[in-house]
Formats: sequence, C-alpha cells, structure tokens
Amino acid sequence: MIKIENLSKKWGSFSLKNISFNVRKGEYFVILGPTGSGKTLLLETIAGFHKVDDGRLFIDGKDITTLTPNERKIGFVYQDYMLFPNMSVLDNIAYGLRVLKEDERKIDERVKQLADMLSISHILHRYPYNLSGGEQQRVAIARALAIQPKLLLLDEPLSALDEMLRMRIIKDLKKINREEDITMIHVTHSRNDAILLADRIAVIKDGSIMQIGKTEEVFRKPKNKFIAEFVGVENLFRGEAKRTNGLTLFKTDGIELYSSMQIEGDVYATIRPEDIIISDKKIKSSARNCIPGVIKEMIDMGNVIRATVDCGILFMVNITHEAMRETNLFLEKKVWLVFKAHNVNLFR
Repeated sequence: MIKIENLSKKWGSFSLKNISFNVRKGEYFVILGPTGSGKTLLLETIAGFHKVDDGRLFIDGKDITTLTPNERKIGFVYQDYMLFPNMSVLDNIAYGLRVLKEDERKIDERVKQLADMLSISHILHRYPYNLSGGEQQRVAIARALAIQPKLLLLDEPLSALDEMLRMRIIKDLKKINREEDITMIHVTHSRNDAILLADRIAVIKDGSIMQIGKTEEVFRKPKNKFIAEFVGVENLFRGEAKRTNGLTLFKTDGIELYSSMQIEGDVYATIRPEDIIISDKKIKSSARNCIPGVIKEMIDMGNVIRATVDCGILFMVNITHEAMRETNLFLEKKVWLVFKAHNVNLFR
C-alpha cells in the first residue's frame, strides 16, 4: 500500500536520513520516538508539505513523490487539531469535500456517517471554542476522514488528552481502522499508545529508523541500547557473550545467563520482567536459567507486584498477587529466578 524508499530531507540543521519502510493496506503503523527525532517532519514529507531531497514515495504502486498535497489524497491530523475557528463542526468536517466540489447531498451523508461513528452528531452546530479537547480531536479526525483518504497520518493525536479521553480516542481510532479499512501512520513518543494501537512499530532516532517490527518483537527483542531504554526494558545488562553447546553464555558481574541467540563479544542482554518466574526454592524445569537472589523491594502496581531482586545484579520481576500469596514472598526472602534461554535477548 505505502512504500517509502531512501527518503531524505534536510530541515535546518536536522535531517531525515535514508528512511525506508512499507506499510500494508489497512495496517495501523506506529512511528515511535522521542521529541526531536523527526517524527512530524517525516509525516509532513509523506503528506507532501515538504519536497524530498532524495528518495521516492509510492501509494498503491503509484509514484507520488512530486505530487502536491491535494493530489495525494492523504488525511492529516495534527496534535493541536487545527480546526477552523470561524466554522461550525459540520462545516469543519465538510470543508475538504466542498473544496473537491462534491454534491451537497453526498457531503451531508458523509458528515452524518462520520458524526455517528465518532459520537459527535449532537455538536455539529457548535464551534471549536465551545468544545472539549476530546471533542475537538474527534472533529479533527472526522474532517481528515471526510475525503475518504487512502492514507491517514496522525501526529501525536493523544498527547494533549487526559487518561479517560485518551482511552476513548484510542477506541475510536481502532474502530476507524477496522470499519473504514484505512491505512494509518501514527507518530508518538508514548510506548503505551504504541502497544495499544500498533500492528507494527518503527522506532526513530535522530532522523533515522532504528528498528521495524511487530509490537511484540520491538518490545521483547530491541536491537540496541537506545531502543531497549526507550521502550522501557528494565533488565538491561552489559557483558561478554560466548557460544557454547548450541547456546550463548552471557557473563556479567559474576552472573552467568544462557541465551538462544547466536552472538559473541561485548554485548547487552535484556530480559522482560514478565518473562521471569520467581520461586522460593530451586525448581527443575526446561529453563536454562535458574539463579538465586534476595528480594529487596516490592511495589504494588495494581495488576502486578513489581519486585526488585538482588542476584549480584538487580533484576526487576513482575509477580501476580496470586503467585505472591502462594509463594509467601516478603522483603529479604531468598528466592530463585527462573527464565528460558529464548527470553534472554542479546545485541551489540
């Protein structure tokens, strides 16, 4: 559906560098990165607001690199909504269709359809200054969808909303993706938004794409230290790796861990807290890693208990309330941490 080939764009002292990725038809694709990483510039370049310095862009096999924004049929939603203050909600939504000189009857039908979908039928007569943040965001989304774009671009659409409104808009975006069968590219700095929305994720830093993959892959198998830290990997260690008997032995600060990844040398290791089993005794299992430690801290996170376990190095472990009761865990208790070799991710 969407193909970006070696896109480069200089903007002042910043530049996008040789960005390439494909987005499948109907996919919800999230570009995740910190402030200043080039997310908005990338979206605006895809939309045609900036000419590329190098590279090409395709939609449905058609080269759109030199087309104007109006010719690309792409919808764009900014984080600050950008609604026309002198127009009602109805006129804001209808704006693009009127520019395209669509029949008024068709415009009315499309506005009604979108207003019903996004639960804003009751505010069509109102103006932006009389709307809440959540209402303004839904109007902005409806306006972008009105022209039935082949691609919808969303620039941090949830960043200005409180938690309740944010979750409601997330549900709206999922519904739109499903019911409109529209391809969506959403940029954000929030890993929680990425987890809740993305089919696949691209991580961007300093104008370069660092990793692309399914959500599970990016969060469990980050390719470098920046990605691991940015997506919130809490067990991140540096050490030496050496292949042995079909596995890789990783050593750090006197601790030895086995990984199923084939890599050697000076590397980093990550283990997700939810992939670690905690036990009050050494257990026999197929897991290659079983190391002793002492519980130093326990914090109730609501759905899980987050424990810090000192094994010579500090491990963060997620424990269910039921497992905590069954194992009778408490501070300073000696425990064993158990996890499989394929849960130990290694990278340089």
